[in-house]
Amino acid sequence: MGKTGRDWTQIYAIYGMDDWQTPVFLLLHAIIFSSLSVLFLLCFNPICAFFESLFPGLPGGATRFAAGFTGSVTALSAVCLFFAAGNIFYSAVSLHWDMAQRMVSSVNHWSTVKHALDVGCGRGILLNAVAMQLKKEGSSGRVVGLDRRKTTVSTLRTASIEGVQEYVTCREGDARRLPFADNYFDVVVSGVFVHTVGKEFGPRTAAAAAERTRVVGEVVRVLKPGGVGVVWDLVHVPEYVQRLRELKMEDIRVSERVTAFMASSHIVSFRKPSEPFMGYAEVRLDWRFNNIC
Repeated sequence: MGKTGRDWTQIYAIYGMDDWQTPVFLLLHAIIFSSLSVLFLLCFNPICAFFESLFPGLPGGATRFAAGFTGSVTALSAVCLFFAAGNIFYSAVSLHWDMAQRMVSSVNHWSTVKHALDVGCGRGILLNAVAMQLKKEGSSGRVVGLDRRKTTVSTLRTASIEGVQEYVTCREGDARRLPFADNYFDVVVSGVFVHTVGKEFGPRTAAAAAERTRVVGEVVRVLKPGGVGVVWDLVHVPEYVQRLRELKMEDIRVSERVTAFMASSHIVSFRKPSEPFMGYAEVRLDWRFNNIC
């Protein structure tokens, strides 16, 4: 049982996985490589003889080394594939839930929140965590889940299971052009989504980086003065911090590194100034997120 009172089976039963093909693909290949490594172990001498027939000029020791090395690499590959499949599954289910709870806990004034937004809500783990917090605090606020895919039905189904359907609405849209007015939301959150924007240009191109920072700018635009943004994402968080500084955001906090989906991830939180800009924002490392696997 995890810190938030739920184990992975409960979370998976409600939310499932958006990209189940990747861990299944990795798991199947891990099984294949495991079978090959066992074959190398059980049939080592015949395999050495096969290597000798392929390379008759090599001494016997060299062929045994080649067979042993190939078997070792095959076994190591199987271990790496098993680990990758497990990490992706864990990140999509248990870790996603835990990080959603930590993101929610980084906002201190849920009782006064009237409008919240989850950018890239997917099946609703973070969206419903926000809605449950609003319900817990007795707030009359609502949270909007925005996604570019047609996930409304599945997202609302998970909200109904969690008992927060009256707090949740869903909308399809592009995060680069949020369909909301300026200064509308008290809180904007996003979980492992922003890095996917602009992938059509390639993940490490200037065009993709421009698209990601455009999303950050849109998040800032729709936040009310004094509103709070919290983003958990992979790899590109330094870009977001730089953009937030350029936009004169305040109280920028970056969590300790967390390995998710086989990549580095961080939570970055910030506050939109209530007063005109006075100076460059300070970026703080926030160690409240220690001890996350």
